[in-house]
Amino acid sequence: MIPLPVVKTVPVGIIGTGVYLPEKVLTNADLEKMVDTSDEWITTRTGIQERRIIGDNMATSDMACAAARMALKNAGVSPREIDLILVATVTPDMMFPATACLVQAQLKALHAAAFDISAGCSGFVYGLEIGSQFIKTGNYRTVLVIGAESLSRITNWHDRNTCVLFGDAAGAAVLKPVEEGFGILSVELGADGSGGDLLKLAVGGARTPITEENCHSPDRYLYMAGREVFKFAVKIMGECALKALEIAGLDRKDVDYLIPHQANIRIIEAAARRLELPMEKVFVNVQKYGNTSAASIPVALHEAVVEGKIKKGDKIVLVGFGAGLTWGASVIKWAV
Repeated sequence: MIPLPVVKTVPVGIIGTGVYLPEKVLTNADLEKMVDTSDEWITTRTGIQERRIIGDNMATSDMACAAARMALKNAGVSPREIDLILVATVTPDMMFPATACLVQAQLKALHAAAFDISAGCSGFVYGLEIGSQFIKTGNYRTVLVIGAESLSRITNWHDRNTCVLFGDAAGAAVLKPVEEGFGILSVELGADGSGGDLLKLAVGGARTPITEENCHSPDRYLYMAGREVFKFAVKIMGECALKALEIAGLDRKDVDYLIPHQANIRIIEAAARRLELPMEKVFVNVQKYGNTSAASIPVALHEAVVEGKIKKGDKIVLVGFGAGLTWGASVIKWAV
């Protein structure tokens, strides 16, 4: 077998982050009035106390643009400098064009290519790897990666098992070349399509188009086999993070901070135990926003940065799992 040539690549890191969180707050007390549930039941099993809900006059692209503008400002980058826009979402504004193209138009990022990523809650980590590759190879210098979701639009508000879990939000990050030894050190991505039926939106695609008969059926909304997804998540979050650390040549003890997907406090705690990390080194905001899918990790990352929990030189791990089934982890040496 002929060995592949060694190609020197450019180190890539996140130089700015931003978020958008809708103003409307839906608390557990509010949900008690809508379905047969209780604040105690929700909090004990998920850790969630409230979530944000997008306004009637907004869509996913609007939240994505707001988060992007904040990230660009924090990075000191203008829209004209963007070479590529990636939007990770399972709730696009429409089937096509891509939500990323709508964002490109709103931002007036005239020189940017744009496309969407559908990898569920792992989408932002997938986006970091895709975006970083364009920069590492020298094709682009500035990539905008956004995770944005309007999950309230596909939630069945009569299903107490799922409606308590999800919220709306957007988070964004600007990728650029950084100094040697910093930035994204490794990424581990994976998928198991045999678990696709465990977390899905069955109606609305080519296999099951929307019809007069099914437009009001439960299949029109997000479905999750909660028990099975929980078991998968508890197993894969730790495994994936450890694999990414191994690829980076690092050990659990090298981790300064963990930014996990905010789906459920028990899943987050299980990942922390697997990495032998105290919860003081794990960022948690699931209590405020619930599960915001692809927006979850970038929103948590931004808040950790703003709160001063991450400083230059820190080794952080981003890890998530989602529909597909998919999973992804990224080890980053913080560059700014």
